[in-house]
Amino acid sequence: MTQQAITLLVLYYSRHGATRKLADLICQGIDSVPGCEARLRTVPAVSAVSEASEPAIPAQGPPYVELADLRECDGLALGSPTRFGNMASAMKYFWDGTSAEWLAGTLAGKPACVFTSTGSLHGGQESTLLSMMLPLLHHGMLLLGLPYTHPELMTTASGGTPYGASHWSGLNGDRPLADDSRSLAIALGRRLAQTALKLRGA
Repeated sequence: MTQQAITLLVLYYSRHGATRKLADLICQGIDSVPGCEARLRTVPAVSAVSEASEPAIPAQGPPYVELADLRECDGLALGSPTRFGNMASAMKYFWDGTSAEWLAGTLAGKPACVFTSTGSLHGGQESTLLSMMLPLLHHGMLLLGLPYTHPELMTTASGGTPYGASHWSGLNGDRPLADDSRSLAIALGRRLAQTALKLRGA
């Protein structure tokens, strides 16, 4: 009997597309591990105007995440651009609605990692990564970072960090991903997938 593939949820929010680029690279890293597959999902924007709302299905890109995606995944990569050193409100809004999954222990024991992009070089990359870890810790997830066995952490000029993959995207989100940032994002996805495989084997 063939064992079912391990599914890793790559959940992100992106305003100008920079965080989406990181998400795609993390998916690439996941898909490079035999027996693992990435499931790409996003969250709708949150408006300060209560009458405004997003369509139920996005006009383009991956589908919006559903709570079933949390139940069905074997691990999670979570990404958001920084908002004053914190995750974007759209992502925070999604996690604020996961109390039932928290009570049920849906994500407990599953591996997770985080990634971010910022408009400025010192725009709060590490504090944003840490802010995304908090709900994952409350859900009982096993957090992964990037070890310094990846030499790119020592050489990247765009904000490499052991807390997760990151990218300095520029004020308009149009700075290309540096080679080091690309390599680290792929490595993070691969590490998430390899860890999920080991946990299933255990």
